[in-house]
Amino acid sequence: MADDIDVSALARASAPQPFDPVRLILDALAAIGTVWTFGLMLLICADVIGRSFLSMPITGVSEIAAHSIVGIVFLQIGATIYGKRMTRADFLIEGVLHRHPAVGRAIEALFLLIGAAVMAFVAWAAWPGMWGSLASREFFGVQGLFTVPTWPFRALIILGGSAGALAYLMLFVAEIGGRRKPAGG
Repeated sequence: MADDIDVSALARASAPQPFDPVRLILDALAAIGTVWTFGLMLLICADVIGRSFLSMPITGVSEIAAHSIVGIVFLQIGATIYGKRMTRADFLIEGVLHRHPAVGRAIEALFLLIGAAVMAFVAWAAWPGMWGSLASREFFGVQGLFTVPTWPFRALIILGGSAGALAYLMLFVAEIGGRRKPAGG
């Protein structure tokens, strides 16, 4: 079992990292998403207890949970991208990098640029919807019982899309500058 431990990877992971303001911002957004997840978990547990044992469900939990998932994902996506933890076919790119490093780096750079474009498009596409929901006072829930405005959730999509685009662009700059960030760090 001890033979399976990659000691050099542990040493690299524990080495002090230089100050990185992009990582700081993206990790702060991800931390907000993590705290939100914990709060959502507490809310759902309280609703289950109230519903099952006290016959007093908490109004709006299903609506809050449904919209919170989107907010949480978009708060955490930038840090996921920057930490190179997005789902992808690493076996393919690593194989190409091993056999033909220049081709592999070009493919990686192209992937990062396309990723930045997709995330920027997500943010751009959500922009009019956010302003429209703000202007029309759009909400979700049951009027008179429980309502929440939709614009903050749409704003989180814009924030997360922008953060994702920034993460991909920073990785692209590192890639073309020959400073590949190691996976997971």
